[in-house]
Amino acid sequence: MFSSLIGQQQAVELLTQSVKQNRVAPAYMFVGADGIGRSLAARYFIELLFSSFIKPDQIPILQHRIKQRNHPALLWVEPTYQYQGQRFTALEAAQKGVKRKAPPIIRLEQIREITQFLSRPPLEAARNVIVLEQAETMAESAANGLLKTLEEPGKATLILIAPSPESVLPTLVSRCQKIPFYRLDNAAMKQVLTQTGNTEILQYPEILNIAAGSPGNAILSYQQLQNIPSEFMEQVKKRPTSYYHALELGKKIDKELDTEAQLWLIDYLQQYYWQQIHEPKIIQQLEKTRKHLLCYAQPRLVWECTFLALFQISQM
Repeated sequence: MFSSLIGQQQAVELLTQSVKQNRVAPAYMFVGADGIGRSLAARYFIELLFSSFIKPDQIPILQHRIKQRNHPALLWVEPTYQYQGQRFTALEAAQKGVKRKAPPIIRLEQIREITQFLSRPPLEAARNVIVLEQAETMAESAANGLLKTLEEPGKATLILIAPSPESVLPTLVSRCQKIPFYRLDNAAMKQVLTQTGNTEILQYPEILNIAAGSPGNAILSYQQLQNIPSEFMEQVKKRPTSYYHALELGKKIDKELDTEAQLWLIDYLQQYYWQQIHEPKIIQQLEKTRKHLLCYAQPRLVWECTFLALFQISQM
């Protein structure tokens, strides 16, 4: 267990000892940046919890079931989009081509499903386990609904995954044992990317800078880069040479990229421009672009204004 979790020795020790000493908490909060191993740690922790209930030769089957999230004592909850009366996770929405305007959230209906799940005794394990990915996306009604479950979990352990304690309601945080996760240094990043067969990412300094010590973010960022045609990227990386060119770039980005990809592009361009010309005004302008997009301003207008501003900066 935990063999593939690199650079998180403190978290591994805390979780391992809680099982060895039979002092498993009713609720944990795994806190740290995206992509540094919180979900992987949750999976290994569940394997450790459930493995005491089975024979050693059944452990590979157990590991597969947990990885596929189809164990009867496990409920894995992710933020969802609501579309035509149905809920979709981010992956399901992407696969089905669902147009996403707002970020996904954990909904009150999902909290009710947790309550229903916990109403029955655990099957094939000593306790039920619920994992809530991106717990910070819970609306207040959902968080309040979860509070009662945390107060009386029964034969269950809940794992909330969040970027920081401050991102979740204090009433929830106070009922969880916090397990910290940390960003990796360059050596650990290289080790993880090599181990997962992603060594090509090491050739992209912009991607590594965006990742900021998070292997998962580095992989997702690289995949995002691969999804955008290289010709398109070359066009948007060049600063506009005229007002007309600026308007055309804004139009093209709005047409070609969804909101999620546009927000990623801001990160990429900030890193690219900073390495190329070290101009703070460009970085600041792109940060304004991010804020406008997050406020649901019209994307084409936002990008047109951005490139017009970049053109003006280049003329100074």
